Amino acid sequence: MVGQAYTLLISDLHLHATRPHTTRLLLDFLATTARGAQALYVLGDLFEYWLGDDDLADPHHQSVADALRALSQSGTAVYLMHGNRDLLLGREFCERSGAILLQDPYEANLHGWRVLLSHADALCTDDLAYQQFRRKVRNPLCQGFFLILPMNLRRTIVRGFRRQSETEKSAKPAYIMDVNPQAVAELLRSYNYPDLFIHGHTHRPAEHSIELDGHHCARWVLGDWGARGDYLRLDADGCSRHTVFGAET
Repeated sequence: MVGQAYTLLISDLHLHATRPHTTRLLLDFLATTARGAQALYVLGDLFEYWLGDDDLADPHHQSVADALRALSQSGTAVYLMHGNRDLLLGREFCERSGAILLQDPYEANLHGWRVLLSHADALCTDDLAYQQFRRKVRNPLCQGFFLILPMNLRRTIVRGFRRQSETEKSAKPAYIMDVNPQAVAELLRSYNYPDLFIHGHTHRPAEHSIELDGHHCARWVLGDWGARGDYLRLDADGCSRHTVFGAET
């Protein structure tokens, strides 16, 4: 419908200076497609990794933050959620980008829909090793210690974690790295059965129809931007999936 208010949602861009195509894709998206939206929600893993807000000195990071700020200043509200890769995004990045940092999960009323938003790595409860690691890296004491280390040492540590993670993932069955249905059900119950549940993390774009305790919920999974630029558009008529022009396949 012409003139209808709408919201856009993206996740798992994994931006890094060594992947300039994805960064160019995002910058074009922010300057064109996202303009005119009521809001843009980034549901985690905007960056491949984030070493702390003092890494804003990096020109690549500055370009992304400035593009987000330009979108915010154009009238489109920008909301960020931590992912498992960029959980150290903080106040300085938000001030530079004009973005508002949300808790995970986050409930919103968007265009008449009750919507629950999450990165959703907490729902991959079958992956016990990951959940143990997740608790450690989200401990404020661990984060505080990490952030006082020299930047080069932080980068070395994170790259080591990434290599170890990729090695471990190759040996895990696929179901372990997906959300657990019971964990999803418990979350939906705790938020009184929202109309829509939208999340990222799993890199498995799909729409799932959930019938739970006599209630219906549509679970939309955002795709990552490694294979294509995937985004959702939500308006009063519902949710629809789109691909950013120029995405690699």
